[in-house]
Amino acid sequence: MASKYLITGGAGFIGSNFVRYLLEREPGATVTNLDLLTYAGVQATVDELDGCEGHTFVHGDIGDTDLVDGLVPGHDVIVNFAAETHVDRSITDPSTFLKTNVLGTGVLLEAARRHRVERFVHISTDEVYGSVDEGSVSEEAPLAPSSPYSASKAAADLLVKSYGITYGYHATITRCTNNYGPYQFPEKVIPLFVTNLLEGKKVPLYGEGGNERDWLHVDDHCAAVCLVLEKGAPGEIYNVGAGAQISNLELTRRILAALDADESNIEQVPDRPGHDSRYAVDSSKVRALGWAPAHSFEEHLETTVEWYRDREDWWRPLKERAGP
Repeated sequence: MASKYLITGGAGFIGSNFVRYLLEREPGATVTNLDLLTYAGVQATVDELDGCEGHTFVHGDIGDTDLVDGLVPGHDVIVNFAAETHVDRSITDPSTFLKTNVLGTGVLLEAARRHRVERFVHISTDEVYGSVDEGSVSEEAPLAPSSPYSASKAAADLLVKSYGITYGYHATITRCTNNYGPYQFPEKVIPLFVTNLLEGKKVPLYGEGGNERDWLHVDDHCAAVCLVLEKGAPGEIYNVGAGAQISNLELTRRILAALDADESNIEQVPDRPGHDSRYAVDSSKVRALGWAPAHSFEEHLETTVEWYRDREDWWRPLKERAGP
């Protein structure tokens, strides 16, 4: 019997890629896609998804108790991608992050518990661990968020965990590293740098560019989430990382090379407050379930650059709407 999925945040980057991945992988499944279509939820992405058999879009807020309570019944699985995610925006407007990431998760989680949805996966981030100076951290590492964004995600994680302790509701959490791939809103570093260069603009590199990130292709992330849905133990947390740490400066140089540009296109800008120096997670727990990344960063950074080169129709209106 095909599953009935409720995917929240499915008009955003990772959520929309997950909807595509899921419907291709599981013919006959149905997906209800709940998204508020804030600035990073893209109508053009929804229009493309509406061409997929089994997809139904619902415009709404995960914090809307009445809407969520009416929508949840009848679904077998909920995967919560809905979140405000940009660290810089969380510094200038923390309240929006608290509302969506904490309160919204609570509304969704409570409806799932009361309506006895069997499987619930909450999508979190490696940023809840804070900066990792050396080695990698396991799921047992203490939470040490450095920004309002990561603090709001850590709070949501704790709320999800509390439902297992208090109510015996078996939700699962995944914590991924930085994703890259198609359909990522062009405020994030890879699509921002690529599209800036395509527009003849410079790329704004924070500080000296020494901060390190682990880059995970979005399809590898989707595969991990599907595996956790199938085999993950109730109440557990699973780190998902590719082990592909590079500095922001090296990332910038690779993007420049992919577009035949030189380092005169780099504009160094003041570092942001609380900028974590390095992220690295131990993914052995999810790898023990049978997952491994299938996309090399070297090859698929180039395919990602090509996607943005070919899809100006998707990203250019977003940048024009955002203004200079």
